[in-house]
Amino acid sequence: MSKRAYFGTDGIRGQANKHPMTAEVALRVGLAAGKLFRSQDDRRHLVVIGKDTRLSGYMIEPALVAGFASVGMDVRLFGPLPTPAVAMMTRSMRADLGVMISASHNDFADNGIKLFGPDGYKLSDEQELKIEALMDEGLQEGLASPRDLGRVKRVDDAQARYIEIVKATFPRHLSLAGLRIVIDCAHGAAYKVAPEALYELGAEVFPVGVAPNGTNINAECGSTHPETMARLVREYRADIGIALDGDADRLVICDEKGVVVDGDQIMAIIALALAKADKLKAGGVVATVMSNLGLERLMADNGLKLERTSVGDRYVMARMREGGFNIGGEQSGHVILSDFSTTGDGLIAALQVLAVLIESGKPMSALGRQFEPVPQLLENVRFAGGKPLEHKSVKEAIADGESQLNGSGRIVVRPSGTEPLIRIMAEGDDPALVRKVVKSIVSAVKAV
Repeated sequence: MSKRAYFGTDGIRGQANKHPMTAEVALRVGLAAGKLFRSQDDRRHLVVIGKDTRLSGYMIEPALVAGFASVGMDVRLFGPLPTPAVAMMTRSMRADLGVMISASHNDFADNGIKLFGPDGYKLSDEQELKIEALMDEGLQEGLASPRDLGRVKRVDDAQARYIEIVKATFPRHLSLAGLRIVIDCAHGAAYKVAPEALYELGAEVFPVGVAPNGTNINAECGSTHPETMARLVREYRADIGIALDGDADRLVICDEKGVVVDGDQIMAIIALALAKADKLKAGGVVATVMSNLGLERLMADNGLKLERTSVGDRYVMARMREGGFNIGGEQSGHVILSDFSTTGDGLIAALQVLAVLIESGKPMSALGRQFEPVPQLLENVRFAGGKPLEHKSVKEAIADGESQLNGSGRIVVRPSGTEPLIRIMAEGDDPALVRKVVKSIVSAVKAV
């Protein structure tokens, strides 16, 4: 596959107002994606656009709109809305393309552009490469005539539509009445929809991270800072805490004692409940190479399989579609439930956990530890350039680590798809050995 100039593992991402996250690049994305998705017939073509609460969204959104409208695509603007909602609405509004402006769990200074096809799924690598090729054309290529320019409108009921879709995924015979729930929206895209959906299903809701100001998204809150949610759960004596990230496609949970429950445990809770109800498809779960070995062992103990993919929810989703699985995700809290959604959805995943919690009649602390995690250590090493993983000394350090673990653990060393980092992870039953192995690989990477 050709090297991609703009797209990473999850769309285009970078610091706002620096290449590639500039108004000019956004304009080119609109022009290029608009040309690609405008088929040859005479009907009007439609793109829908959602965003999170970052200040730079006000710069990126109009640039995208200008690009799409100038090649003759009509545009519908949702305003702040979770990524999974944009994916759903792309399909339900019969749009040709969906766009989400967000850098997910990153700091406010970053932003990103994610694209969805008419089926609500993230674009394939091939489609992204075609868009990149078109982006490098002259800005005057393929423009619409003055009469054929796209029309732009705001969709005022997008949030209400999504709330209804989300509520419909919760089992009809159950209610959240009597549950005290802390919901941390990270001052992000779900700041209105998440508390509202939980309240309408009957819960007593304690919202936090619901006052976005353009620069506080993910700041000391949300799924990347679960300590805020955990503290409030203890303070309000809540039954459960739910923390979403900036675009609400991932979550972490904490129990009534404030103990954090990660994506691996969340997948285990939902998968085993689905298996018990005979609703788990393809006999297992899809996760990435970063998911804990404990999850794999738990699945095996229950006669189920765990299939692993590269890191990135798009790869999880691709394997799920290929193999007919209905649950997959990442340890970081992306949980994809394909019976309901085409991408990770933190709020829908939270509702499935709440359903299991209510049906069990137990406190969350009795559910949150489905398996004992195998000791796992992750370290990130920042690098300035080049390809450190191709150096002989790094390869030797990894091979040496694998022989020391001797089948009782795993090593994953990979470049981050969104930052200039090498991520080094090892896990095994002996924590001292895991530390030693990671330290040795970190030293080798730093040396080159």
